[in-house]
Amino acid sequence: MIIARIISLLIGYAFGLFQTGYLYGKSKGIDIRKQGSGNVGTTNSLRVLGWKAGLITFAGDFLKAVLAALLVKMIFTGTYGVDTKVLELYAGFGAVLGHNFPLYMQFHGGKGIACTSGVIIAVCPMAAIACLIGFLLIVGVTRYVSLGSIYVVLAYLVQVIIFGQMGYLKLQGGMLTEYYIISACFAGMAVWRHRENIKRLLNGTENKLGSKKGEK
Repeated sequence: MIIARIISLLIGYAFGLFQTGYLYGKSKGIDIRKQGSGNVGTTNSLRVLGWKAGLITFAGDFLKAVLAALLVKMIFTGTYGVDTKVLELYAGFGAVLGHNFPLYMQFHGGKGIACTSGVIIAVCPMAAIACLIGFLLIVGVTRYVSLGSIYVVLAYLVQVIIFGQMGYLKLQGGMLTEYYIISACFAGMAVWRHRENIKRLLNGTENKLGSKKGEK
């Protein structure tokens, strides 16, 4: 299954290279990397280019992770059965890596939250409701997208462990442990990518949604 893991990661990475925000910005004659925070993700697209751009960017980055996971599921389910869930997660993580560290953009991409949201829907939809409600509440009350984003990945990880221990994931032994580890990698990646946001949250200088200068 080692080769299948590698293939799944590569498939995900290839999908992740589709930088929706950057491509949309270029279609409007704007290099989003040189505007706002310089990030190519949803929040900076929204702040620099408006709500339409933000929604399109989120949709594109969300769907590329979903499609990567679905493709891997189609390829490997017949061979690995329920254990393909782990391979789908590898594909999702590959998509996040491709989004965050695109080879053709000198590895300068986004922060992977929209991609991670797509992975959650694709591989563990049971976790999506709590993630979405919490995100909307946090951002609605605080207007800190970064805080809501960090909540999403941590809430996903906690729920995965709970669902796994309850048997809902239908994985056993080493495969279940591996599923936990990869899920923890999503959370760790997101927290690390938001490390500057976390510093600003702690010292009270983080930009809020609706402010003029993007921070994501």
